[in-house]
Amino acid sequence: MARVAGHLSVEDLEAGFRSARDPTAMRHFQVIWLLARGHTIADVAAVTSFVPRWIEQLLARYNAHGPEALGDLRRRNGSAPSVLRPELLARLPERLATPPSDGGLWTGPKVARWMAGELGLAAVLPQRGWEALKAIGWSVQKPRPRHPASATPEEREAFKKSWNRPSPRSGPSTRTRQSKSGRPTSTASG
Repeated sequence: MARVAGHLSVEDLEAGFRSARDPTAMRHFQVIWLLARGHTIADVAAVTSFVPRWIEQLLARYNAHGPEALGDLRRRNGSAPSVLRPELLARLPERLATPPSDGGLWTGPKVARWMAGELGLAAVLPQRGWEALKAIGWSVQKPRPRHPASATPEEREAFKKSWNRPSPRSGPSTRTRQSKSGRPTSTASG
């Protein structure tokens, strides 16, 4: 029989199991609740489909840290991206009002390079530039192409001269091949 620390009573563990919103926390509370009721680790493993080694680790974690150790602890692993600072995001719309230094449209990598310069860093990952654009609610605005009929005769001629035409085909469009076994056959209908 496993020893469960007295952080919570059996009734409180059952209440935690029944009221947990996070499915992982619910199952963890269930494991500790069943162990506190006197079930063996093998019985709890059969009921919860957790392997006995994980139940032992979960019990040790609960005994050491209490109910705060139950649930999916991965949600506390990282932190928010530190380069997306409010003062930097406040200056970004002003910078987006002018074209980028290399011309063209603003993109995530271009914003990341600008952010690196503002923060004094060697580089900022391109996805941070995209996240900054999303954080201020900005999207790439690009004019839609016009209808070809609205082009002037000069624009049509310029397009025809720059258009890359495919080379004429040589030979039939469907290839035929001779059978390697048996007498020669033809795919043409007679």
